[in-house]
Amino acid sequence: MTKQRVLSGMRPTGKLHLGHLVGALKNWVALQDSYDYDCYYFVADWHALTSHYADTSEVVASALDNVADWIAAGLDPERSELFIQSLIPEHAELGLLLGMITPIPWLERVPTYKEQMDQLSERDLSSIGFLGYPLLQTADVIMYDASFVPVGDDQVPHLELSREIVRRFHNFYGEVFVEPQALLTPVPRLPGLDNRKMSKSYANTIDLTDDAETVKKKVRQMYTDPKRVRADIPGTVEGNPVFIYHDVFNANTAEVDDLKARYREGKVGDVEVKTKLTAAINAVLEPMRARRADLDARPDYVKDVLFEGSRKARVEAAETMARVRDAMKLQYR
Repeated sequence: MTKQRVLSGMRPTGKLHLGHLVGALKNWVALQDSYDYDCYYFVADWHALTSHYADTSEVVASALDNVADWIAAGLDPERSELFIQSLIPEHAELGLLLGMITPIPWLERVPTYKEQMDQLSERDLSSIGFLGYPLLQTADVIMYDASFVPVGDDQVPHLELSREIVRRFHNFYGEVFVEPQALLTPVPRLPGLDNRKMSKSYANTIDLTDDAETVKKKVRQMYTDPKRVRADIPGTVEGNPVFIYHDVFNANTAEVDDLKARYREGKVGDVEVKTKLTAAINAVLEPMRARRADLDARPDYVKDVLFEGSRKARVEAAETMARVRDAMKLQYR
């Protein structure tokens, strides 16, 4: 039976944290381990430039560090293709060609376009690259005939735009691409440690490479119920970041239920709740730390994986672009 292809990518804009683990990596590993899909995962380094173009000094280092975390989290280069976007110039070529047929209002209506303009107001995002992000994103997906793209509900509009672009291309030039479908995935929404949106710029994350003592210190500083000034005052569990993290990371559900009940009754202090959360998070991260230590002892391994994966991916990309040029009657023979 031919497996259907899944494709996803991640921007290398800094250290990966627990939000990346629960929002993407755990799902990527599950798709790989199901053996039902042919999995392609890539470093979206050109996408990183749409908002981080002013300082590109850390992009390559972040890419290598991120992929080491991917492998430490369970991605297996023997079962998933791992590659780098910028090592495959066909992505840029296809993105350019899609730009020739895509109306600008389609790009301006993408929900995250205005959201990021507001959220990243300290950056100048008035660039062609930022506006055209969905074109390159579409090229990334359709280049490899991906049937599915794992997304949360909030990302469905992005994929629907990709599908519209594919249909418009087909209307002009005939059927060339697989029209990608959303593979809806449950994405736990983790707040930052300070109950704001989780963001590296807010320094409110637990990174995947944090050691046990660092995790302990960060959890100790986590935001809890501000109205609960003493342990004997009943507290609120709902929306409390400490308990959101317990629900996601603490596999001992009986312990979590007990902590919630006692918290509501004012019979447990924050110290005990946070101590047990620290233990749960460290239990999740410890196997990853061991695998990272092994990878760090072989500094060329991640590069070799990415170079080989990119080499294989580029062969497919070249085949796709040959079909595109044929369809658009742009082959010079």
